[in-house]
Parts: sequence; structure tokens; C-alpha cells
Amino acid sequence: MLQIQKNKSNPFFVLLSLPSTAMGFALSVQISALSWILFSMYRLEIHEIGIVWAAGPIAGIIAQPIVGLISDKMWFMGGRRRPWIIIGSLLAALMLLALPNLEIIQKIFVSGNDPKAGLLSIAVIVALLLDLSINVSLNPTRSLVADCTTLDERSKGYTWMQTISGSFAVLAYFIGGILGNMALIYIGAVITLGAAIIPAFLIEEPRHLANTEETKKEGNASTSKDVIISLFPLIGLLVYGVYVLITRLIGINIPGRVHIGPIDLSIVEFASLSIFVITSIMVLTNALRIPKKANEYQKVLLAHSLTWVGVQTMFIYAFFFLSEKMGLGDAAGKVNSLAFFILSLVSAILPAFVLNPIARKIGMVKTHYIAIFIMAIGYGGIFFLANSPVLYYFFIAVAGVGWGSVVSLPFAIMSEKVDQTKMGLYMGIFNLSVVLPQLVASFKMGEVVHNAVDKSIVFGICMITLAISGVLWMFVRNDKKETSLAHKAE
Repeated sequence: MLQIQKNKSNPFFVLLSLPSTAMGFALSVQISALSWILFSMYRLEIHEIGIVWAAGPIAGIIAQPIVGLISDKMWFMGGRRRPWIIIGSLLAALMLLALPNLEIIQKIFVSGNDPKAGLLSIAVIVALLLDLSINVSLNPTRSLVADCTTLDERSKGYTWMQTISGSFAVLAYFIGGILGNMALIYIGAVITLGAAIIPAFLIEEPRHLANTEETKKEGNASTSKDVIISLFPLIGLLVYGVYVLITRLIGINIPGRVHIGPIDLSIVEFASLSIFVITSIMVLTNALRIPKKANEYQKVLLAHSLTWVGVQTMFIYAFFFLSEKMGLGDAAGKVNSLAFFILSLVSAILPAFVLNPIARKIGMVKTHYIAIFIMAIGYGGIFFLANSPVLYYFFIAVAGVGWGSVVSLPFAIMSEKVDQTKMGLYMGIFNLSVVLPQLVASFKMGEVVHNAVDKSIVFGICMITLAISGVLWMFVRNDKKETSLAHKAE
């Protein structure tokens, strides 16, 4: 074991953060370059590119819980998480290299002279494998942080993870802006491979996990029961996700509409919303009378899912606000890129150096919901006041406070509320509170934004969903144990 791991010094937390950073960097490359390369190099249509992107959420829904469950129970190559990190990073790097070379793959598997023959299918397969490989590794990299830290070190582990990962995301924006997307793809493949595999061999995973005494006292529920209880607050979103896959991707139409004032919903959308409201009330009141820890985990999933409806709506549709509402036209793309650069920069600096010290004093949950409310204020500022790029940048920077917390503290919070021996499984289920809201943002919120005359509705949605999320986070217990243990660590 390295001396820095024995001492739990800051360099160890940096090392511990690198595997997750590698996968996050690969994801940043995918976000920055996938649509561009499919359109500019291979001339795919917009609806075809949408099909390629739909592979991502599907991969996340399927891969993360399965990989998490398997990694919890295995020990191979000297670790639970190490084999998955190595396999996932190798596959991710290969798929990144495949992106600019789809025509080579096409020539190997498709005969004929048509330059587009089979290209969409190949693009879907490469994108799916890329997203699967990222998802295969993201869960183990995040679980690794929990495995190698005690409860009092948890917030430090995950805030350092976001600071390092966020810094590399800023680097990705810089590389793409200065050297171009093609250079970003090749550099990304190298970083993905090196930043994942080298630390995976240097970090020694504990064979026997700490923080399991309380779990033994409470008794272990069966894995199937764990899954069913955990998914309860996400049932409405799951129903909507299945509906989207059936109607938008397979093309099967389900009749029936419900009109609530100006709101027009399909019968399944109305049912999904009703289920979500009912299950939310039941979770907040613990109507099922499940053990306290399981109910706290449900509350985390519920609150986090509303966060991601708002956040993903911003990521997808901010461009249209800038282009149409602010009237920037062609300049909207550059303003949007710079705004996301500012968002990434703020979220990279804050977690380890600001949010973690505050969490030590007042607790992680309280720190997080304050950050969420600040993010809602930032969105509200854009909705009500932003009429120039300068004001837009300012309020995006304000929102960056919340974003820095969103991608760090919830992992630490949820990891304290679950059976430590099933961390991979719970981390995979936790990912559903991110992926399922992405489907809501991509499809339903896209429909709302498309039909709205005033595109400032984008940030109205963001403001409202983040404000509701902040309120829901207030129902999550801010255990005094968090604070006292953190002070001991100091």
C-alpha cells in the first residue's frame, strides 16, 4: 500500500479521484464531439443523431445497477472495482478512437459503394459501446471512493473527486476550443486510458469493508427487496421512460390525452405524473414504514431526480434561450460554450476548497440544499433579469455553486445511507435518479420549450424544479453524526 493511502493525505484523494475523472473526461469528449462528428463528417440527419444519443440513457439504465451488483460480490485482479475500471477504460478509449474512423469500420462490415450504407447502425453501435463502457466504469470508480474511505472522510473523498474531475472538464473545453474536436478525441482517449488504469493498480482496495457494523446490527435485506424498495420513488419516472422508448424510439402510438388548463398530457404522461406525486408523498411520510436508512435513501433519490430535470433542461435548451429570447443568433453557440466553461470552472474550484469545509461544520445535507437554493436563484436571475451575455455569465456562475455540489455531495450523502457491502448496487440505482430525469428533460421539457413562444421558459423550468428539489432535500436527515465525525477528522 502506498504511504499516501496509509496516511490518507490529500495526494491520495487526488489519486482516488482520477479513475472517475477519466470516465468524466470521456463523457465530456462525447458531449463535445459526438453530434459534431456525426453531422460534419458523416452527414447524419438531426433525427438520426437523436437516435444515436438515445443509446446513452438506455445504456445507463441497464448497465450501472447490473455492474454495481456484480462488482459488490466479486474479487478479481486484487479488487472489486479494479477489473471493471480497467475493462471500461480500455473499451471507452477504443470507442473514442473509433468515432473519427467509422468509415473504416463500415468498409469492413458493409459491402457496396453507398457511402452511408449501414453508417447509422455503426454509429449507434459505437455510441452505445462508448456509453456502456463509461457507465461500466463510472459506477465502480465512484464506489471505489466509498470503499477506500471511512464515513468521516466521505465528503472529502467526493468533493475532491469533483474538484479533480471538474478541472479536467475545464481542460476538455480548453482543448476543444483551441485545438479542435478532432484533437480532443485523440487526447481524450489517452487521458481516459492513463488516468483510469494507472491509479487502479496503485490503489489498494480493502478486502473487508469498513463502516459495516451498523448494517450487521440492522440485518441485511435480500437484494431483490433492496431494489424494489429503492426504486419506489422513481416508479413514475420509470413508467415515463418505458413510454418514451415505446412511442419515440419504437414508434408505437398510445391513444388518449388529458388537458389540465393549458397543459396537454398523454394519458401515460398524466399517469406517470400522478404516480410520481403519490409516491413522493408516501416517501416523505414513510407511509410504507420501511427501515429509517432505506427511507432516507428513497428521499435522496427523490430530491436528486428533481435536481436533474432542471439541470438537464438547462444543458439541452439554454442555446435556444440565448438564440431566440436574447436574440444572439449565430453568436449563441459561442456564448453558450463560454457559459458552460464558467459553470465548469466554478464547480471545479468550490467542492474541495469551499463546500467540504462548510459540510464539516454544518453537515453535508444542509450544505447541499443551500447550494441547490443558490442554483435556483441563479436560474431565477436568468429568467427575470438576464438581458445580456454579461448578466447571463454572472448568473451562470451563481448556478455553478449548486452544480459543484450536485456532482459531489449527493454521492457522499447517499453512500452513508446504504448497506456498505452493496455500494455498487446502490450507486447503480442512484444513477437512475440522473438518467430517468434526462429522458423527461429530453422529451417532455423539449416539447414544452418547442411550443413556448417565450424561450425564457427554459430557465423558468430550471428555477422551479431546483427550488422544489431544495425543499425535498430538506426532508433528508442531516445527521449530527456527520458533523461530529468530520470534526474528529480535522
